[in-house]
Amino acid sequence: MKSAVVLLVVLLLPNICSVCPDREAGLQPWLPGHSEEHHVTIGSGQKVLLTASATVHSIRILNGGKLVVADSNRPILLRTRSILIGNDGELHVGSPDCPYRGNFTISLFGRLDSSEDAHGYFGRKFLGVGRGGTLEIHGRHKLSWTFLNATLHPGGGHHRSFLLRRSWGSRGVLVHVIHPDSGGVLQAERFDTHRSENESRRLAEFVGRVEAGLILVMLVNDEASKNLEESGRGGLSKLGSQHVQSVGFRDSWTFIVKKGDPSSAVEDHSQYGGVRALPRAQSVAVFQSRSGERFRITASSQWLREAEWSDWFSRDDERGSGDWEKLWDLHRDHPNRLCSSPLDIQAQTMDGVPSNQTGDVIHKNDKNYGFVCLNRDQPHGFCHNYRVRFLCGKEVRPQASVSVDMLSGDSILELADEPLGWESGDRVVVASSDFSMHQAEEFILLPCPQCSEHQVKVKGRARFVHLGEPVDGVDMRAEVGLLTRNVLIRGEMEPGCYSQEACRFFTFDTFGGHLKVERGFRAVHLSGVELQHMGQQSMGHYPVHFHMNGDVDQRGGYDPPTSVSQLSIHHSFSRCVTIHGSNGLQVKDVVGYDTLGHCFFTEDGAEQRNTFQHCLGLLVRPGTLLPSDRDGRMCRGITEGAFPGYVANPRQDCSAASTFWIANPNNNLIDCAAAGSQEAGFWFIFHHVPTGPSEGLYPPGQSEHTPMGEFINNRAHSNYRAGLILDHGVKTTPASSSDKRPPLSLTGARYGPHQDSDPSKPRVPALIHHFIAYKNQDHGAWLRGGDVWLDDCQFADNGIGLTLASGGTFPDDDGSCQQVQNSLFVGESGNRGTRDADNGAWGPGGTDRSSRTLPRAVDFPIRGMQIYDGPINVHNCTFRNYVALDGRHSSAFGFRLNNSWQSCPNNNVSSISFDHVPVYIQIRNPASLNMLMARNEYPNRPLLLEGALGKKKHYQQFQPVVSLAKGYTIHWDQAAPAEVIVWLINFNKNDWISLGICYPPGSAFTIISDVHDRLSKQTHKTGVFIRTNQSEKLERSRPSRGYYFWEEETGLLFLKVKAHSSREKFAFCSVKGCERIKITAVIPDKSPPSNCMSRAYPRHSQLPVVDVLMPKRRSHGTQQSEHFLEVRLESFITRFFHIKEDFSFTEVSGRKFYQLEDGIQVTVIDGQNGGVVGSRSFSSSLLQGVPAQLEKYIDRLKDGSIVLMTSKGHLGFRGGWTRALQRLGGNKRIELRDKLVLVGFKGSFRPDWVRLEQDKDHAKIHQVLPVPVVAKMKL
Repeated sequence: MKSAVVLLVVLLLPNICSVCPDREAGLQPWLPGHSEEHHVTIGSGQKVLLTASATVHSIRILNGGKLVVADSNRPILLRTRSILIGNDGELHVGSPDCPYRGNFTISLFGRLDSSEDAHGYFGRKFLGVGRGGTLEIHGRHKLSWTFLNATLHPGGGHHRSFLLRRSWGSRGVLVHVIHPDSGGVLQAERFDTHRSENESRRLAEFVGRVEAGLILVMLVNDEASKNLEESGRGGLSKLGSQHVQSVGFRDSWTFIVKKGDPSSAVEDHSQYGGVRALPRAQSVAVFQSRSGERFRITASSQWLREAEWSDWFSRDDERGSGDWEKLWDLHRDHPNRLCSSPLDIQAQTMDGVPSNQTGDVIHKNDKNYGFVCLNRDQPHGFCHNYRVRFLCGKEVRPQASVSVDMLSGDSILELADEPLGWESGDRVVVASSDFSMHQAEEFILLPCPQCSEHQVKVKGRARFVHLGEPVDGVDMRAEVGLLTRNVLIRGEMEPGCYSQEACRFFTFDTFGGHLKVERGFRAVHLSGVELQHMGQQSMGHYPVHFHMNGDVDQRGGYDPPTSVSQLSIHHSFSRCVTIHGSNGLQVKDVVGYDTLGHCFFTEDGAEQRNTFQHCLGLLVRPGTLLPSDRDGRMCRGITEGAFPGYVANPRQDCSAASTFWIANPNNNLIDCAAAGSQEAGFWFIFHHVPTGPSEGLYPPGQSEHTPMGEFINNRAHSNYRAGLILDHGVKTTPASSSDKRPPLSLTGARYGPHQDSDPSKPRVPALIHHFIAYKNQDHGAWLRGGDVWLDDCQFADNGIGLTLASGGTFPDDDGSCQQVQNSLFVGESGNRGTRDADNGAWGPGGTDRSSRTLPRAVDFPIRGMQIYDGPINVHNCTFRNYVALDGRHSSAFGFRLNNSWQSCPNNNVSSISFDHVPVYIQIRNPASLNMLMARNEYPNRPLLLEGALGKKKHYQQFQPVVSLAKGYTIHWDQAAPAEVIVWLINFNKNDWISLGICYPPGSAFTIISDVHDRLSKQTHKTGVFIRTNQSEKLERSRPSRGYYFWEEETGLLFLKVKAHSSREKFAFCSVKGCERIKITAVIPDKSPPSNCMSRAYPRHSQLPVVDVLMPKRRSHGTQQSEHFLEVRLESFITRFFHIKEDFSFTEVSGRKFYQLEDGIQVTVIDGQNGGVVGSRSFSSSLLQGVPAQLEKYIDRLKDGSIVLMTSKGHLGFRGGWTRALQRLGGNKRIELRDKLVLVGFKGSFRPDWVRLEQDKDHAKIHQVLPVPVVAKMKL
């Protein structure tokens, strides 16, 4: 090995600024020649210009050295094992203002098993930028990728666009009419001219109606001559047929002609000669359309005698005179397994070697006699041991076929954008627009002088349909990515796999080149570069890798910011662009195609503020590096047994290869496309703590609470698992006996974004705008998190369009919600796809039941929006083409029920809200019961619940949905459980239901109330329940003391279950925690099933009562400064068991204020903005004793206030307090009744909506009020 140092004389010339780096003064020509042993160092003061191709061992650019590549008319190829740029070294190929225009290639060579020492940081086969290094590579500006603007249909070569085959059951003359320009079949008919002369006349009439210039294809199947009379034969003769007059019994006949041109006729006729002389006729004609496209039509009519091979037989061996396999002997030994007259014979050794390849001299090999090999004929004295089989014919049958094959070889691509910079010879890839990512196809551009500015011509024809238009309102246009650039960095590869470890999973060499940037670099900007065969199946060696660089934008002192743009990364062996411990990197207009493992990859969870803009990734296959990169086979082969007793579960631990792998939500994705991956298009994953070298860069849990960066105008399709996933974390601890999974395996995580990543600060929504997801096998999107909001999105042809799962884990949620608005969901669109083995399912679907590719399976229930739990708001969304078929369900909305969590009833669809809440009931001892729950208003329709957990669990849970202020009874299919815990979910303060729980006679109870705190995860006791013999006392329960009533004659234990603390809007539990009631019972032994239904009803039956809300006024119908306020006031007597009960509340735009004590409750609203100012109660004793208190309170209110008033209890007494009613707009002479509600106003005028209602039993007002309140003049 020899070393050399480039020694150059540097001239001291004035500093001359030049836009093009190769024109800089002081550069010295450099011609290193070709030697793989030549070690090059470009050192201090050396500035060299590479002007011709070269081969060297390695290049080190250090200590102020500078290498510039000359922009030459001749291609320059630089071959080397490695290039290291460090310590003020620089490498320049073009510049942003002077892009390189020639063709330059860096070709990195070397093998994984090389005996040379690897660099301690960069490894082998690299282009590395170290501390102080500068890398500037700028190729020509070219359009990176665009969309098809017209659909590309399959065809070309021998592509078959039409094929028909018929046998028994299709007797007669078959006729097809074909268009001469497209080759498409316009019409097909059958005429049974064997059965009837009418069919012959109908044939003549049909042919007569066909327009001149169309192509007619005719052929006989089975028999057509018996009643083919002169009208039919004569009409066909006029078209140009020479043989139709002589077609006889069971003859085969084919005929192709362009009507009106007898000279174009092609015809064949073969007479039927019985089973030993079967006829066959075939006609072939080639036509050319006006556009130059060529297609071939083939018509075939024949009688077939099919055959099949018998089993293998071996009745003799070589140990006698030889090997004798005579047909007569085999018939005798196997009378029912051989035909009498074989069509052929095959012989081979018992090891499968054909007899003509053994070297033996064969005495006889005859289908009618058998096979004989004699030992005496063999030079070595013995035959091999042989076996034979015979070809046996089956019954004859007719077969007719018509096929159309497109023969044209080239295609025109209509593009959405002008393909700036694209040239003849460039390669492009067209993405799949179907379920399978493997339908992506590569093409080479051809010269096309006649093409428009948005067209290119490519060599060959597509094998699959690639859409170039929106379908059913969803943009399904296939992406077209450019793969060729004039500056190329590539790895030189071996013809096959040679690394034992990699060869377990790959048949090809995976040791490509790689480009790595070390912390402390001076400047890196890449644009207009192609990277091919880059990346290695080893950690840290990727096509483009920014490693632990910290801030690489202005925050880190880089101006202009570090960027990579207009890159074409393809056929790589490990990722596309890797960002590791680096922030603020600009990644724009990058195409990543056909790679192993995550393509655009953020690694440890500490990467933030990076922007992926207008990037395209497609055909992302599994790799071996991380558990999330691996498929099932790799997961089991690499990780199984890594820790004693560990058994890999690929679907849970691995199987997550994604186009965009985002380990921290604070990154931006804008205008990107994920067009096909093994698992997901976009996957937001969460590191509870940063991993690897990034350990300690943020506190535990920060990434789960970090607000999401921009996610705008992205699209995902042709992914197996999902277009977008926001869920899961990675395991950040080593394998241990308690958790045997290896580090970085997938694990659970919950995303809840908060301001400044601080869960104690306000929540911040994650906004997903204009996301398109189509043709994803499983999900368009699976999103689990708090406050994830989608707007203007499109979902089509996914197994499940969108599943939303809350970020909360009951009882520890933080009150978030998810919402979808202004979005479109399409079940099955007009994109029917192309049948392909990789697509899996093919069958009927859509509104027309036509054949199409299907997600997952033919019977998979397609859903548009799937609700996992909630709460969810869905507003102004459109659902199309969700069609149920026989054997397959479909729904626009669905609920994911195969989980142990409840579906929250506080889900809003459009402007309709459901006013119900769930109760969460846990039981123990035993846990194997089923629960029956009946509402007192509908006892004949009880709800049977089987429990959400398996019967072998030590406890069970039930999650029924109930209505507030209603009574229910609960029953069991076995003896009642010894422990029942009732959790109040979605209950606001003072919300209540009554429960009667069935227990066997002789039961004894201990009942407490408690609160579970979600932050501390601790439960503390808040009160006890005392038995009472008076059921009316149930109403007098307080937070610290409640009552229960044991009705022994029915077996029902009665409780009033009431919430005592306020709740945030979308939280499951109150601000103090989850309120619970725990019932511990002593159940007598051998008690029968606790079903009290027959004793409970009709005793506790109630008349159904429902409130129907007024529709809300549309916002676009008023001025922005005006809106309506909805108020509802009620004061009434209700029945609680056998006791009459007073009940009173005020509701303002959905917010309820319950009146807890007898007297008057006053709720005040600001008349200018509609905000609730306050709510205060005045007890009956206060109104009688100090009535001026109410008057003074009203006096102190601001003029312009809206005042709402309700009563509770008996109001038969009068007093000074009634003057307050008059001041608020009530009549001067008021006759008091027990129940009173008032909508009043304090001010100098009386609005026309002021209203007072009174009644003995039930007073109610429900109306809307205009805000702000203004005086109106009479006209």
